[in-house]
Amino acid sequence: MSPNCRVLVLISGNGSNLQAIIDGCDDHLDAEVIGVISNKPDAYGLIRAHHNEIDTSCVIVRKDESRPEYDARLKLAIDRYQPDLIVLAGFMRILSDEFVQGFEGKMINIHPSLLPKYTGLNTHQRAIDAKDKEHGASVHFVTPELDAGPVILQAKVPVYAEDTLDTLAERVHQQEHAIYPMVVKWFGQNRLKMADGCAYLDDIRLAEAGYAAD
Repeated sequence: MSPNCRVLVLISGNGSNLQAIIDGCDDHLDAEVIGVISNKPDAYGLIRAHHNEIDTSCVIVRKDESRPEYDARLKLAIDRYQPDLIVLAGFMRILSDEFVQGFEGKMINIHPSLLPKYTGLNTHQRAIDAKDKEHGASVHFVTPELDAGPVILQAKVPVYAEDTLDTLAERVHQQEHAIYPMVVKWFGQNRLKMADGCAYLDDIRLAEAGYAAD
């Protein structure tokens, strides 16, 4: 795949992680964002893509449409780009098992918690309510079970007694913007893969919490 891994990013909102990846690709990530797909036509991330002359598409949910029907249309939109890597960056839809299995090992997501803790929504408030001492974000391969794919890389942040949802979320976002481009770079360099339900970096199986520097 190196040096031009074709990256397709799926978004629903602001697109701050999309921007971090675009900026990282400009810094020679061995990858190129070749398209952005949103399920929301007013997502600000689409404007970010336009500012960077990146092609965009919207796949909007139709009335009374089932999840498999939507996912079939989404797959058609994805196939048009022929991506090497699909990056979920705040894409707020649960994808069907068949859809996910069709892109196994080629789709990654970033989740705002230290997985396997706090799958699903409202992770920052849940960490505060639990009086956790640390919180963070996890980049993982996407598998059919929600937020349960093998973790590639995590970043931890402290949780302070005076933290609000907004202050903790901002601290986590800063780390997300650092680690997501790094994982895209690894994939673009052909160093990262998923096999037998596990993540491997440089052919070394990663631990449950993903890569950890010495």
